[in-house]
Amino acid sequence: MSDTKVLRLVKKTDGDLPETAFTAKTVARAEPRPSPITVIKPPRKPKGPKPRKQKEREQPRLSRAQMLRIFRTMYLSRRLDDKEIQMKGQNRIYFQISGAGHEAILVAAAMCLKPGYDWFYPYYRDRALCLELGMTPLEMLLEAVGAESDPNSHGRQMPSHWGHKDLNIVSQSSPTGTQLLQAVGCAEATYRLKLVKELRKRVRSFHNDEVVYVSLGDGTTSEGEFWEALNTACNLRLPVVFLVEDNGYAISVPVEVQTAGGDISKLVSGFPNLYRQRCDGTDPIESFAVMQRAVDNCRKNRGPSFVHAKVIRPYSHSLSDDEKLYRAETERVADAERDPIKRFGALLVQEQVASQDELQQIKDEIDREVNEAADTALASTQPAPETALDFIYSPTVDPSSPEFDTEDRLELSGNPGTMVDLINRCLHTEMKRDPRIVVFGEDVADCSREKALPDVKGKGGVFKVTANLQREFGSARVYNSPLAEANIVGRAIGLATRGLKPVVEVQFFDYIWPAFHQIRNELALMRWRSGNDFSSPCVIRVPVGGYLKGGAIYHSQSGVSLFTQIPGLRVIYPATALDANGLLRTAIRCDDPVIFLEHKHLYRQAYNKSPYPGDNFMIPFGKARTVREGTDLSIITYGALVQRSSVAAKEAEKQGVSVEIIDLRSLSPYDWEAIAQSVKKTSRVIVAHEDSLSWGYGAEIAARISNELFEYLDAPVRRVAALDSFVAYAPQLEDAILPQSADVLKAIVELRSY
Repeated sequence: MSDTKVLRLVKKTDGDLPETAFTAKTVARAEPRPSPITVIKPPRKPKGPKPRKQKEREQPRLSRAQMLRIFRTMYLSRRLDDKEIQMKGQNRIYFQISGAGHEAILVAAAMCLKPGYDWFYPYYRDRALCLELGMTPLEMLLEAVGAESDPNSHGRQMPSHWGHKDLNIVSQSSPTGTQLLQAVGCAEATYRLKLVKELRKRVRSFHNDEVVYVSLGDGTTSEGEFWEALNTACNLRLPVVFLVEDNGYAISVPVEVQTAGGDISKLVSGFPNLYRQRCDGTDPIESFAVMQRAVDNCRKNRGPSFVHAKVIRPYSHSLSDDEKLYRAETERVADAERDPIKRFGALLVQEQVASQDELQQIKDEIDREVNEAADTALASTQPAPETALDFIYSPTVDPSSPEFDTEDRLELSGNPGTMVDLINRCLHTEMKRDPRIVVFGEDVADCSREKALPDVKGKGGVFKVTANLQREFGSARVYNSPLAEANIVGRAIGLATRGLKPVVEVQFFDYIWPAFHQIRNELALMRWRSGNDFSSPCVIRVPVGGYLKGGAIYHSQSGVSLFTQIPGLRVIYPATALDANGLLRTAIRCDDPVIFLEHKHLYRQAYNKSPYPGDNFMIPFGKARTVREGTDLSIITYGALVQRSSVAAKEAEKQGVSVEIIDLRSLSPYDWEAIAQSVKKTSRVIVAHEDSLSWGYGAEIAARISNELFEYLDAPVRRVAALDSFVAYAPQLEDAILPQSADVLKAIVELRSY
């Protein structure tokens, strides 16, 4: 009977396995009869010298134990896929996505790398890699059933979202490609540690020849972050192994539709410092040889490596997909013929490395192991409902605690400085205090070409906030990034995961959106989705807001509510130089990711200047400031509206209205107690902010006041905000769009007379 006929006779299991796929159960069939050859040997070496390229392509000499281990891990990986498919069909798990067809290249990759020494950013097909690194079948099935003891995510992520603290497998998420920039950031930590000796004492698990592995499917090469990651890795010559597992499809979209010319290797051929290799990813011996060279290139600090492995996908993309809808039967059968487990098992028997009985014994052992692991996983404890809020933020460092409150011990000295001055001074003192801090972003350095530093004044940011940091702390700790916001934040996540403290700048709030994916799905979620096994505490400084006279649409945005609604993210918005200094110091010293918003209009205003408060001055998050005491009406505000509200309150006082102003300063968390106390005192409240009226930050505050303080109100909650429009260039139009002091005064008068 032909192999094709055998494949067509494979029946569905309870979990609805693909009809023509080469499953683990099919692998259990008898292998072909052995030939008289006794061992697998590398090709015979020809006499005389040979060119380096030919030498590089020699096949590795693998021991019998290694070859059996390869077969065992590949079969175990496939058997786990099949078991999960069966369990999904029985409604005992809730999702399944397989690594079938990718096993050979992944086992080979893991054999060339060091768990707990190197760093790993796998993607969801990488089951075989994780098994070879040391993850157990039980640990994988614990994730499939959503168990609390699952080391990948403790019941918080889908199956095949790998993460293992002990093995240095960094928590992986669902968005394709977001791991790439993080892997580059992780490798950049190695690079920075080599440059800054002080860092090595503060960062654990550093090895001079460590390698960062990151994998992706062929479809992910269409993502912009893939190209950003390659660009930075090549530019800094970072020790990153990029493994593209090319199975020809991104769900239903074939590679020729995804990729110009249908070959990603050709497209990346122009990158400098990139060691490029191709291989048949279904052949474990060829894959091992290629991965060995790729890893060796990185260990010797020659730059990144790029491996393009052609693999197959004998199962559908996931159990939510049916590949029969878009793949021809002949194509699916051809894939099954190239199945790595089938081919390697037949080769082992043919070359007399193992007998049919020995392979069958391995398969039987694995079947028992997988079944036992499944039974144990199904009986495991699920996470308790009350743990849902655990690890959204750091469980050990609370930036809203009294530990971060030194306002009562304030000692001012020196001449008053602007917000720019006091932020800059905070950065200087904190970088001197903590060598883990690195500062980077667009134009933040004084001068990237260090030879020119003595001859130039220095850039130091478009607003001069980072001026002279590079001069004092060097280019290894203060440096410019590409003009790519996702690149900045993604790298910061990788650096922070390794224990550094990135304080990065996104030059304008208006351009933060390319990084929103990294912020929302990666930065804010790293701690929670890994059950506190990994975290990425960093600070993202962002100039924000309008009132610039010429800022127009793309230099005046204020969409803070899109960030305050993200759990795991702290959002801070100071209105004065003193508050900016104290809050930034808290942001740097806390253990959570922080979006630190700096209003551009407030950077150099005389009315918010302050003398220097000292090197340990801190303001806790979630503590509002009473700007002005009052009895008739409360204004809850922040940012540029603090000053505009103060001007309006002084005018209202002339009309006999006593207005209290509360500056929130911290938007997430915010000081509900201060709001409640003020509203209870005055019984009338205005919520004022610069962002658009509809769906803005003030709507949440107003709703909570109405819900929880209704009995104390003598009038409806009033909001003052920008028009539901964009900020225009023409000054007269900008003034009409953004809320002015006159708008606040009008609301005060109307609400007081209600």
